[in-house]
Amino acid sequence: MSEKEKLELFTSRQFIAWLAEQNASLAFTTYQAGKIFMLGVNEQQELSIFERTLNRCMGMWSDGQTLYVSTLYQLWRFENALLPGQSSDGYDRVFVPQVGYITGDLDIHDIAVQSDGRVIFANTLMSCLARVSETHSMSPCWQPSFISKLAVEDRCHLNGLAMKDGNAVYVTCVSKSDVADGWRDRRKDSGIVIDVATNDIVAENLSMPHSPRWYQDRLWLLNAGSGEFGYIDLEQGRFEPIVFCPGYLRGLSFIGDYAIIGSSLPRDNQTFQGLVLDDNLKKYDAEARCGLFVVNLKTGEVPHWVRMSGVVTELYDVTVLPGVKRPSMVGFRTDEIRRMISMGPAETI
Repeated sequence: MSEKEKLELFTSRQFIAWLAEQNASLAFTTYQAGKIFMLGVNEQQELSIFERTLNRCMGMWSDGQTLYVSTLYQLWRFENALLPGQSSDGYDRVFVPQVGYITGDLDIHDIAVQSDGRVIFANTLMSCLARVSETHSMSPCWQPSFISKLAVEDRCHLNGLAMKDGNAVYVTCVSKSDVADGWRDRRKDSGIVIDVATNDIVAENLSMPHSPRWYQDRLWLLNAGSGEFGYIDLEQGRFEPIVFCPGYLRGLSFIGDYAIIGSSLPRDNQTFQGLVLDDNLKKYDAEARCGLFVVNLKTGEVPHWVRMSGVVTELYDVTVLPGVKRPSMVGFRTDEIRRMISMGPAETI
């Protein structure tokens, strides 16, 4: 096995202790390597790393019991098969695939669950928000006002979705382009944030923005093209960075006063060239990293991190699994899925 085919993962000194203190674990996806990883802490207070293969897995959503993951042409719902207090081989969650929606290759990015229980997602290929459908690939439910037609053309690269009180409130796009693949020519500083309710642009001049999230009464996001994490001053319509993280940033989740950010190595192609990130890496005399950054929201410091090297070079999404110490998943490539049988509450005829 060559060095590039290996996977190495190491953490900052206090990361494991911090994760245990939060009574939570983390999950993150890498569509480049087709893997979902879960990080937890075992009974020996050591890092637990669990991974499964899911073809081009990207967006995720979880509340600790249910887990949604988008893949190449499907959107999967996993459910925890264990009862409260149960464990299996030392794991306190076993996520089992229960429902798979065949969506086609929509390039699904961010996923969320609405207050009414319906799943909504960024349909990046068709430049809109959409919901899952029982009879079709999806049902479109919102599009930017500048998109004149829903077409399989990835016109503006609508990628990010922020929820508030169970409703979609903001989306991020790389540009306002209304032609096929037009966003690639506008990557450097044409990124925008749109208010879903009004269709107004509330912030612009961003660089490939991703992962908008409403948390602690602020709209946070990753300005991926500059490597900066910050928030949108909605009154001024301006991005306020609080920290530079060396990497192309995608994937954002929160717990307490901390943000967990996914970071990727910039690809060696036109999509990732000519961005402010290049200048910032030189400015801070830093090399881009693949992994996770844990940011203190009060200080802007990065007290904890996870670094990866080898076969994994790009991450997409990261999510906190609250109340979960050590998670695992049942995959599709072993006999384990045949033997995993659970029984719901009894019903009457």
